[in-house]
Amino acid sequence: MPGYKPGDKVEIETVDGKYTGILMERPELADDKHVVIKLESGYNVGISLDRIREIKKIEARIKRERFRLKRHKRDPSKRDISILATGGTIASRVDYITGGVHSAFSAEELISAVPELEEIANIQGRQIFNKFSENIIPEDWIKIARTTASEIKKGVDGIVITHGTDTMGYTSAALAFMLKTPVPVVLTGAQRSSDRGSSDAPLNLIHSAIVASKADLSEVVVVMHGEISDSFSLIHPGTRVRKLHTSRRDAFRTVNSRPLGRVSMKGIEFLREPKSDNKLKLDTKLEERVFLLKYFPGLNPEVIDNLVELGYNGIVIEGTGLGHTSELLFERIKDAIDSGVFIAMTSQTIFGRVNMNVYSTGRILQDIGVIPCEDMLSETAYVKLMWCLGHTKKPERLREMMLTNYAGEITERSRIE
Repeated sequence: MPGYKPGDKVEIETVDGKYTGILMERPELADDKHVVIKLESGYNVGISLDRIREIKKIEARIKRERFRLKRHKRDPSKRDISILATGGTIASRVDYITGGVHSAFSAEELISAVPELEEIANIQGRQIFNKFSENIIPEDWIKIARTTASEIKKGVDGIVITHGTDTMGYTSAALAFMLKTPVPVVLTGAQRSSDRGSSDAPLNLIHSAIVASKADLSEVVVVMHGEISDSFSLIHPGTRVRKLHTSRRDAFRTVNSRPLGRVSMKGIEFLREPKSDNKLKLDTKLEERVFLLKYFPGLNPEVIDNLVELGYNGIVIEGTGLGHTSELLFERIKDAIDSGVFIAMTSQTIFGRVNMNVYSTGRILQDIGVIPCEDMLSETAYVKLMWCLGHTKKPERLREMMLTNYAGEITERSRIE
């Protein structure tokens, strides 16, 4: 509004009454037909411009809350961990005067926003990039892996990677294949932003720091709330975790296996034996021309032809049940395989194993050359095929690699839910 700035204390008279509060900054995606003010109660209210009769400025722009950084002093008795930021709201702090949410990336900012971290370990922070997780691409996975390896070479005892929740399972799987690590590499995020009273951000970060600094663990894991309260978080293997709810704080679950363990302020309890003997190895070879195709009734077989024409070298089909598609696709699938495209099969049922030996549909698809992905999640199979194709294009070697367990993505038996 002309003549007014965010932070001004204003009185707005509307057709419904008067409101007094601090004029808020307009969100990036908000329309220009409303104003938002923070009331003295702390709540925000949006007011339609066509209902406003008069606006009075009561006080000029209020300065943002002074955020005093707490100077971090290294404690030689504690372990050293690096917190690497890729985006999301987990490492944010709230300006309670203007209502703004500001990213916190440096060690001093993180400790000032979540002071409990300093009691756990020596913290150093670094921003890799700042993206919503839906905007992260395979090139970013490589950047995260290389930055993580670089930090490990410096001698840190653990890594925490803050990440948006929507595609965290893809990134954790990618890192699990590309990075063999001698220290815990923990991905975490927040389902609810830091400006909400129900935010899970601080505790997820605290629990992740505990795992990164204290766990005898040599693999990539995801640490997120284990239930809707704040009692504990679960430690999920990086190749077996999926977000199964849009908004619950305990949205993440280990699929077809048990979580590695649970962590609380009391410590870490492992539910099964973790890996603890890896040496650092970075292998970021990826073939990005892989497609994840969900089968559905009525899927046009020409889609397979189109993917081949677009230059895809691999396709993961998320089939029905034990690993099936309509027989109408068989000829196109065979043509694609004969042309050099590698095709693998997962199931859209989430739980259970792919078994293409039970029904004739599955047996025919195997005869054509489709490879069953055992009990892999579709996103894990997709990432794994990218990684395998980055190392070979030979069909027999690809088949061998896809059926080899590299990062806990295949188990002998699936857990019964």
